[in-house]
Amino acid sequence: MKLNPFSNSKTAILTKALKPLATFTLGLTLAAQSCLALADVAPLSVSGNKVLIGGQVGSIAGNSLFWSNTGWGGEKYYNAKTVAWLKNDWKSNLIRASMGVEDSGGYLSSASNKTRVYTVVDAAIANDMYVIIDWHSHHAENYKAQAITFFEEVATKYKDSNNVIYEIYNEPLNTADWSTVIKPYAVDVIAAIRAIDPDNLIIVGTQTWSQDVDKASNDPITGYDNIAYTLHFYAGTHKQSLRNKAQTALNNGIALFVTEWGSVNADGNGAVAVSETNAWLDFLKTNHISQANWALNDKAEGASALVVGASPNGEWVSSQLTVSGALVKDAILNWPAIPTSSTSSSSSSAVSSESSSSSSSSSSSLISSSSSSSSSSAASSSTASVASSAASSATTVTPTPTKKSGGGSIQFGFLMWLAGLSLFGFATRKSQTNA
Repeated sequence: MKLNPFSNSKTAILTKALKPLATFTLGLTLAAQSCLALADVAPLSVSGNKVLIGGQVGSIAGNSLFWSNTGWGGEKYYNAKTVAWLKNDWKSNLIRASMGVEDSGGYLSSASNKTRVYTVVDAAIANDMYVIIDWHSHHAENYKAQAITFFEEVATKYKDSNNVIYEIYNEPLNTADWSTVIKPYAVDVIAAIRAIDPDNLIIVGTQTWSQDVDKASNDPITGYDNIAYTLHFYAGTHKQSLRNKAQTALNNGIALFVTEWGSVNADGNGAVAVSETNAWLDFLKTNHISQANWALNDKAEGASALVVGASPNGEWVSSQLTVSGALVKDAILNWPAIPTSSTSSSSSSAVSSESSSSSSSSSSSLISSSSSSSSSSAASSSTASVASSAASSATTVTPTPTKKSGGGSIQFGFLMWLAGLSLFGFATRKSQTNA
């Protein structure tokens, strides 16, 4: 009788030898999946008067949360479910955590504010979103030491994450002079951040509730890279004259970032200013300026995106959006796509020239001209052509070198190390079997 060459004893030896190989293969598979799941966002960098995304001209759009202050009502939306819903349903690529500082229930009197901010930041990173950490104050120069301590902690915690943006002063008052008050404060806070995190974008508030960007452009901060300047507008109050200030700032070579804007009046009330909102959003798209809308909250005022009592965990249907909320969701859904990275290059001076010579957008209106109170139809007009034309006109620029490979890469390397151990174990066991 001819014996079976694969006897039970030999099969057991073969199975034992192949088991580490199967483990190694599984390890590689998990590592690859982890790398994809933990993909980092592209770094933001300033070149001329543009904030670049992975070295490319473009912009991002999303939401600003309401004040984080304990007892003010908006703090209930500082949670991971809200952040995930905005990313998945609204397609928001940006969220702003507006940490109240000196006012009642703010950071200086309630430690829970910082905890809320970290919850939002961690959720944004998990959802591959950019996140603005905002020192939401009107008197930050009076709390510079506290701001430095806070941002040093934040920078230490998140210095390796491209997602994080530092906004070091929300809205200085009109009485706070740019050159003698705001700028010196900003330079000191920037120095503290840059000692820990040399790369991530820093946004600086400007005089008169972050409107006098033209003053900042005449006396910009020097000595540090990746600095942008805050521009805030409320379409019912701020019109062409403020856009003129913004254009002057761009022409003078500084980069702008709209960390807060509203479709209503500056006091947060009033009806949606449809035509002025259209004009502002066209201006932002034309000049590749990123934006976060105020506010993801259910307070009974025109600027709120949600009706009173809307769920604190997302899952909002159209009837739970205000007229402004429906408008904003449509605007974000139809915002030009984030550009992909490229090694193509162009000088930073070309970026500045491109911005200053660009004309106002002639694209179709972003939102419906109807000011109907029905939130499901308040922002119904399509902007696919706007997104397409804005994306196709993006200029490529040389990427700014960055230090980060992202949390996903670190974990991928760790998994690869484990896989290597499995391979080593396989080789050792195979040697022992052969012996």
